[in-house]
Amino acid sequence: MAETNGGVRVLVGTRKGGFVLTSDAKRENWDVSGPHFAGWEIYHMKGSPVDPNRIWASQSSGWFGQLIQRSDDGGKTWTPVDNKFVYDGVPGTHQWYDGTPHPWEFKRVWHLEPCLTDPDTVYAGIEDAALFKTTDGGKSWNELSGLRKHGSGPRWQPGAGGMCLHTIVLDPAAPGRIFIAISAAGAFRSEDAGETWQPINQGLRSEFIPDPNAEVGHCVHRIAMHPSRPDVLYMQKHWDVMRSDNGGASWHEVSGNLPTDFGFVIDVHAHEPETIYVVPIKSDSEHYPPDGKLRVYRSRTGGNDWEALTNGLPQSNCYVNVLRDAMAVDKLDPCGIYFGTTGGQVYGSSNAGDDWKAIVRDLPAVLSVEVQSLGGNGNA
Repeated sequence: MAETNGGVRVLVGTRKGGFVLTSDAKRENWDVSGPHFAGWEIYHMKGSPVDPNRIWASQSSGWFGQLIQRSDDGGKTWTPVDNKFVYDGVPGTHQWYDGTPHPWEFKRVWHLEPCLTDPDTVYAGIEDAALFKTTDGGKSWNELSGLRKHGSGPRWQPGAGGMCLHTIVLDPAAPGRIFIAISAAGAFRSEDAGETWQPINQGLRSEFIPDPNAEVGHCVHRIAMHPSRPDVLYMQKHWDVMRSDNGGASWHEVSGNLPTDFGFVIDVHAHEPETIYVVPIKSDSEHYPPDGKLRVYRSRTGGNDWEALTNGLPQSNCYVNVLRDAMAVDKLDPCGIYFGTTGGQVYGSSNAGDDWKAIVRDLPAVLSVEVQSLGGNGNA
């Protein structure tokens, strides 16, 4: 269902601060606020889907550690919340050891996923891979330790960016169902609100691990879902674009006619569950668009058949990357698509990708892009 168009708020996390981009009702004129937390890495910013004034930010520094910030006024002011993450009943902020042959370190929060119904409940995916939850607005964070206790942890390996839990997808039709993805372990599903977990990697194949068809060990870059079809999942893997029609029980490839099936982002149109978007990157060693042409690819058939969207995007000498959390869609009609680059550009399309323009340029490298609606409640 489309939101009333009162404009949108685009939340941008970068290597050196966070930015809040606010549009008018037509999504033509934009106000830029920031940098918030200047000089800090802001790995992720995301707004509550039930409180349009509530925004969460993951603030990280190699010198000063990890902070979680919360805004209750749409990003005008911020308050650091309690950052003592409690793992397995023991409070701490930096490191743990769970009895496996290797230490698990607390390095940073990669992804914040607010609850779909409660503004004070938020999930946090961290590096090294673990899942935390707060139910009191950030005053305390407790680990959902069933994930690390699944038993496959010793077979998880860090990807190039670290061993990060970077994707959290909540099923709106089943409050206890959670999907997560870890680089490089794969995708997992819980049916009981995070108490127990099951690997969901059947059909994935990764040539760079000892057993290419292993239960765990796959480098999944991103998972996306349309809320009206929670059993249909889309995945951008290290190589391959994948689809599941049974809640992750099995996957099949839908890379089709893409110029390359390597990439990081994947997202779904707000009103068309079979319309998906990816940004192909040349290879896992050359993180820039093929031929130096920045192209978003759209499939209106849920994969296999793809079209290049180029109008307004640079088609020569462009060597930026688009990272895994750096694409988002709004719920307005027509649907808006937004993505950020490591070159500091944030591009937006107010017509589902047919035309693009740079909302802002010359920011620090963009790590994440999320959207909030200003015309209705919560995330656009």
